[in-house]
Amino acid sequence: MKNLVSQDGELFYLAEFLSEPLASQCFALLSAELGWQQEVVTIVGRRVSVPRLVCWHGDEGAVYQYSGLTHYPQAWTDTLLGLKQSIENVCHHPFNSVLGNLYRDGQDSMGWHADQEKILGINPFIASLSLGAERLFKIRHNKTGETVDLNLANGSLLLMGGALQHHWRHCVPKTQQPKSARINLTFRNIKQRHDQDLKSLHSKSNLTSGKLD
Repeated sequence: MKNLVSQDGELFYLAEFLSEPLASQCFALLSAELGWQQEVVTIVGRRVSVPRLVCWHGDEGAVYQYSGLTHYPQAWTDTLLGLKQSIENVCHHPFNSVLGNLYRDGQDSMGWHADQEKILGINPFIASLSLGAERLFKIRHNKTGETVDLNLANGSLLLMGGALQHHWRHCVPKTQQPKSARINLTFRNIKQRHDQDLKSLHSKSNLTSGKLD
């Protein structure tokens, strides 16, 4: 596989990780079986709805915090476990959790951010599976401004590793083009903490993270 970034990290793209029929089947199953939620966060005293639906599944104890929100894992479904195993077999990295984002249309989005929370480890390895409508993914180097744009197709797999999260930020921007729904699953490996550590992490959370955009 070719590394798509020229420096400071690893970015690999498998356009046809799942066949079109299998990807569409997984999309239908996950749309129905996962507990999608509309999250609301407080920014400068104002309640703001996150522009997408979210769910968090994983091993017991794989608690994840970002943007002032705490996610306690729901149990794995058979569909998620099957996808996890298939991805692990390809990238040779273990995962104990997955963040699901459901983009209902082109107005749902993900702002510029990096997945560099301490609970993900020093150089987190993240596998991002796309199901449903194709959406633009943008990644930009923090210092040089170098950008890479990818149209993430139904059934495609994006792998991010090395020091990428420390030197690059990425987003899924809004679009005026008509778009049907898309599910994105980002498989991660949470470094599990005790409740005291989680409380400390929560106090340091940045409520203005780009993930809310």
